[in-house]
Amino acid sequence: MTTNGTGGTPQIIPVYTLVPADALLIDIAGPLEVLRYANKQQSSVRFDCHFIAQQTSQATSIGLTVTGLEPLPDQLPPGAMLIVSGSIGVGQAEVQHDPELIALRRWLARAVNEDTRLVTICSGALLAGAAGLLDGHVCTTHAECIDELRALSPTARVLDNRLYVDDGNRITSAGISTGIDLMLYLVGKFISPQIALSVARSMVVYLRRSGSDPQLSPWLSGRNHIHPGIHRIQDAVMADPARDWSLADLARLAALSERHMTRLFREQTDLSVTAYINTIRVALARDLLSQTRLDMESVAERSGFSSTRHMRRVWGELNDAPPSTFRRIASMQA
Repeated sequence: MTTNGTGGTPQIIPVYTLVPADALLIDIAGPLEVLRYANKQQSSVRFDCHFIAQQTSQATSIGLTVTGLEPLPDQLPPGAMLIVSGSIGVGQAEVQHDPELIALRRWLARAVNEDTRLVTICSGALLAGAAGLLDGHVCTTHAECIDELRALSPTARVLDNRLYVDDGNRITSAGISTGIDLMLYLVGKFISPQIALSVARSMVVYLRRSGSDPQLSPWLSGRNHIHPGIHRIQDAVMADPARDWSLADLARLAALSERHMTRLFREQTDLSVTAYINTIRVALARDLLSQTRLDMESVAERSGFSSTRHMRRVWGELNDAPPSTFRRIASMQA
């Protein structure tokens, strides 16, 4: 066991995971595996995990039924963390009209204390929002649920395209795999970044993503098509974004004329060739800014931009904050 601290009585954090009907199993298993590894690899903080539901057993999104669930407590203990899983059966209409979900959101409004750390995964934010628990807070959810969350919690500041958002005791994530990213972040916050990194390695998580990273990966943009020639172009650009790609080079890869390739690329990807290359170069620049200490000139050069001015101009078309601000935020979340 890897220890973090000087011994003595560990700090106990009660963790209650709410399991709604048809819960997304990865929303539960992923984050809770992070906590299991954290308990195993240090002794200063212990996460005391409970699984609660309206019934003692619940079906999940993949058809597997989980049993042995504890009943919903009248109140959560001081300093508890409540994780609200997403569910394939939770949407704006359901939380407003389904009797079981109405009862669940009423329980949330009653049971969550001022000091409860409320953690929502994916569409779990819709339940929390309908219960009034995100009012006045900055939050996020899965891209497909953003508009529903805004309707359910109109006073919340709902952020688009974020992996997770920490606003005091309201901590929300986009869901699915991002629940793992969020819980690694919380382990780093409550224990140490070193333990979070150790857990990530044990779980073979290649790279811990920060909350400011986009849900919609730039590396996957414009890939929702089946044209083999356009795929060859995209693969080549992704393999070497900094290369000075010409239309002639790319047309040869696709075995098309430049004119036909340009038209077909836009039809298949909804992006121009130049916009696609810039998207990938900005994605590379983000990685370099967050993972290295290279100066701006070196980042621009390695990303394929002709100058830092060129990088900032293109960056500004895709990001609200400038590269320097992105680097500062990424370093704080590392």
